[in-house]
Amino acid sequence: MFGDLMGMMGKLKETQQKIEETKKRLDSVLIDEQSNDGLLKVTLTANRTVKSIEIDDRLLEDKEQLEDYLVLVMNKAIQKATAVNEAELGAVAKDGMPNIPGMDMFK
Repeated sequence: MFGDLMGMMGKLKETQQKIEETKKRLDSVLIDEQSNDGLLKVTLTANRTVKSIEIDDRLLEDKEQLEDYLVLVMNKAIQKATAVNEAELGAVAKDGMPNIPGMDMFK
């Protein structure tokens, strides 16, 4: 029993390390999103950090339109980045879960 516990603890520690490595790697995974007309472009990391925003000069003439574009495009980019982030981290966590009876809800 004690050996099993030590094995599980080691596996959890290893999984935690893999999760941290995956988070670092996701900093270099870039998600690009743009408005339908291409007037606004944003780039985020898969960890949802904004890397760049490109705004066409035509949007600078209408503050309200620019704000609407920013909200829509940023939300779409964040959704994409979140999906990539959760898929990557979920795969690492699922792979690293020890076999504990009754805990198969995580698989």
